[in-house]
Amino acid sequence: MNNDITRRQFIGTIGAGVLSVLPRMLGAEPAKRHIVTLSFDDGFKKSSLMTARIFEKYKLSACINVVATGHLPDFKKPDEYQVAEKGDFALWNELNARGHEVMPHGYKHANKTTMPLQDAKDLIMSCLDWFSENLKGFKAGEAIFNMPYNASTPDLEAWLGTQVMAFRTGGATINAMPHQGQKKLTCGSFGPSNCEAHLDGQIKMLLDLPEGWLIYNLHGLDGEGWGPVSASYLERLLARLIATDSVSVLPAGKALIAVQ
Repeated sequence: MNNDITRRQFIGTIGAGVLSVLPRMLGAEPAKRHIVTLSFDDGFKKSSLMTARIFEKYKLSACINVVATGHLPDFKKPDEYQVAEKGDFALWNELNARGHEVMPHGYKHANKTTMPLQDAKDLIMSCLDWFSENLKGFKAGEAIFNMPYNASTPDLEAWLGTQVMAFRTGGATINAMPHQGQKKLTCGSFGPSNCEAHLDGQIKMLLDLPEGWLIYNLHGLDGEGWGPVSASYLERLLARLIATDSVSVLPAGKALIAVQ
């Protein structure tokens, strides 16, 4: 799941005509040429609460992606990195009401590339139905579906793009600026050990470019989950980012829905 991108690869990814579009579409200040989305997966209770508090300290919205059934007693942990307690929808509704973005990360955190296409579709629909029933204000058409393990197939992506606003999967860390019709978002990640140095390198790469949208897949804090960061690092990182004139720190959905 390690993921790097060169400057040449990035320019090829975004294509002509997309640069400089975000500030005009979002109504942001012209200087905001870079977006950073820190995308926290799995919905660990302790880490999610701490993440929300840290983002609130800087008047920012966190981007938290949760497993629909992760809080249930019969949830089967799919790997050794999912042992920490997960939050429930009482918590997700509370964080949502506080201005954070809560998005789907699967029905049971299954790798969709290891099963028949119809089974993958059924699991995704079960996840979206669960969110519709349990997360206040949730609308699939305004949602970003965050693929478990950042794993998808072309056939699944083609179908999923008709069910949700967009989806996040594995690929380049730096995306084209948010624009109409943008369905596939790709993210970088690093693990299973601490990913702070890798994330710092990806942010440096972003800031060396004229414009770009960095989406980085994080999980828990202070040792929870795959590729964690420390809470103190997250505080320092957000302080540094908001002090950088060209940077906006935004959840993926908020960045994308503004240009639809």
